[in-house]
Amino acid sequence: MVRSWLVTARESFNMSHEDVAEKAKITRQYYGMIENGQRDPSVKVAQRLGEILNVNWTIFFESTSNKKLPNNKQPVSSEKDTA
Repeated sequence: MVRSWLVTARESFNMSHEDVAEKAKITRQYYGMIENGQRDPSVKVAQRLGEILNVNWTIFFESTSNKKLPNNKQPVSSEKDTA
C-alpha cells in the first residue's frame, strides 16, 4: 500500500526520489520501496526521512504497532521455558 502521506510530503518540497534518498543516505530504490509500502525503514532511516520531509518519524510504524489481538489475548512466545 502506497504511503500517500509520504508522497505528499516529498512533493511539497518539490523533491524527487533521488533527492530524498541522497539526503537520507539510502538508495533511490530503497526509498521507492519505502514510499510504495513494500519495505519499512529502520528507526535511523525513519528519523532521517522525518527530518528531511518534516514529518514525525514514528508515523512509519503506526500502522503495525499497538494492535491488540482479539479478546485482549497476549501473544504466545514460540520459545520454550527453560526454568
